[in-house]
Amino acid sequence: MYKAFFGLNSSPFNLSPDPSYLYRSQQHEEALASLIYGVQSRKGFIVLTGEVGTGKTTMLECLRDHLTAHHTPFAFLFNSRLTPEQFFEMIAYDFDLQCSRTSKTEVLLALNQLLIERANNNQTTVLIVDEAQNLEWAVLEEIRLLGNLENRRGKMIQIILSGQPELGGRLEEREYRQLKQRIALRCKLRPFDAVETGNYIGSRLTRAGLRDQQVFTPELVLEIHRRTQGIPRLINSVCDNLMLTSFAMERRVATMDMLEEVSKDLHLDWPGSHRPWAEPEQEAIR
Repeated sequence: MYKAFFGLNSSPFNLSPDPSYLYRSQQHEEALASLIYGVQSRKGFIVLTGEVGTGKTTMLECLRDHLTAHHTPFAFLFNSRLTPEQFFEMIAYDFDLQCSRTSKTEVLLALNQLLIERANNNQTTVLIVDEAQNLEWAVLEEIRLLGNLENRRGKMIQIILSGQPELGGRLEEREYRQLKQRIALRCKLRPFDAVETGNYIGSRLTRAGLRDQQVFTPELVLEIHRRTQGIPRLINSVCDNLMLTSFAMERRVATMDMLEEVSKDLHLDWPGSHRPWAEPEQEAIR
């Protein structure tokens, strides 16, 4: 709605993961480089963790673009609440295996044949699992066993597990020690610091066609950082609502009053906030 008002050619703060809008902070560059290196070097298991909204799915989308450009087949499991049977069925569909997709035995035989053929041609294959912290123990065990498929040149399937910090905690538990020992690379995304938040906002606005942005003053950017705690998804949501509010009020510069209104509408909660939206409910409880 506000694109024409601000002279934008696209929406800068969409919540959907879009690799073209990737802000190449040092940590995101390092994470993406580690993912690509792990796949190319056939390291086997790679783990990517980060708090909700820190950009893990965007990293995976960038990796998918890289794999597609290099003609590397991959399976992408975006729903991790699966039974072992459903897990093998989804792998069969993603790899387009020519077998009975409801038979674990046939899926494994067909997958093994695919991996051997690709390994003989010095090629690799990738399995990406998002939201891996939700995987059942039985499915994680099946994934671990897939990691045993290797030849002299390394692992025949590269497995990337991406999830919230709880995934790292699970891997420290005793029953997962065999999987933990197989993890060759670990990447972790953290929230932005104040400088990165400002650069992130400016980067997305530049990508959308607004250079040298003046919509958000330095003081307002600092407050946005404080209230979002540097989490990219929350930054997007707040900035999108601020630009919408500015457009509705025909103001080209967002203000602190607008941020107060947006914070209330989004029910933001940050250290030291008094959460005015929660007061009526608390009053009712009393």
